[in-house]
Amino acid sequence: MSTEKLTIAKAINASLRTALETDPKVLVMGEDVGKLGGVFRVTDGLQKDFGEDRVIDTPLAESGIVGTAIGLALRGYRPVVEIQFDGFVFPAYDQIVTQLAKMHARALGKIKLPVVIRIPYGGAIGAVEHHSESPESLFAHVAGLKVVSPSNAADAYWMLQQAIQSDDPVIYFEPKRRYHDRSEVDTTAIPGPLHAARTVREGTDLTLAAYGPMVKTCLEAAAAAAEEGKSLEVLDLRSISPIDFDAVQKSVEKTGRLVVVHEAPVFFGSGAEIAARITERCFYHLEAPVLRVGGYHAPYPPSRLEDEYLPGLDRVLDSVDRALAYQG
Repeated sequence: MSTEKLTIAKAINASLRTALETDPKVLVMGEDVGKLGGVFRVTDGLQKDFGEDRVIDTPLAESGIVGTAIGLALRGYRPVVEIQFDGFVFPAYDQIVTQLAKMHARALGKIKLPVVIRIPYGGAIGAVEHHSESPESLFAHVAGLKVVSPSNAADAYWMLQQAIQSDDPVIYFEPKRRYHDRSEVDTTAIPGPLHAARTVREGTDLTLAAYGPMVKTCLEAAAAAAEEGKSLEVLDLRSISPIDFDAVQKSVEKTGRLVVVHEAPVFFGSGAEIAARITERCFYHLEAPVLRVGGYHAPYPPSRLEDEYLPGLDRVLDSVDRALAYQG
């Protein structure tokens, strides 16, 4: 066993380092990922150790970065692309959804595109416009893409390893507000399936389902609710496409209530799909409607107002109270 307490940022760096050491076909590429080590220093030291041919500083052109990665993948490489901020991905959206996502099906399975696109996402860092978006549902809607988001350092390490080893394109959303959160990482462990949800707190009265940055918020809500005698189960979804509906169903069949939490707007968010599926699957087990907590259907506000926009402890607990107030 080789266990170390790492931040999420350091765990991602360690995972990239492992991948570069293990497979000569792995490349890291993006804006300022080399000499600077990335704006969040997630790729710090990699270019120094692996050279400019393996860790590549690209022009400021997201469409060109992803297009180049597609070409490299067609030649047998495994590119790991960094999009510097969530809001910068949209110039590359056409390449991602029109080419990257569809090439495997278009070639009747003969072509694989093992491309990982890392995207720091979400708010609560006091950033300017275009730096605090949560666009995960836009990618989850597209067939042919896998979409995942870790909530802790161990998952950050292992889920990235699994994403890089996947022959399918993976959008890997990194919760930037949690970059400095620390937890134990065992780099010799045998990880579970990439798209399996995980129960991170047992409970009996209600299930909180979340991924990425909101898992910690839900754990805090469960701790606060416990002081009032309420037992909340917290499920870390980990994967947004595909979603582990079996794990959600199993939890809801036990608790009878579900609240889905994500930073992205509630309107047409991933929580809507979860609510619809679980209502179909668990109709006779539900003691209350499935409720959703998320951002508002509005452009992301200036940083001084983001605390009002983002779902926090009070909004999660308010939905918990609403769900528990329903009587069968």
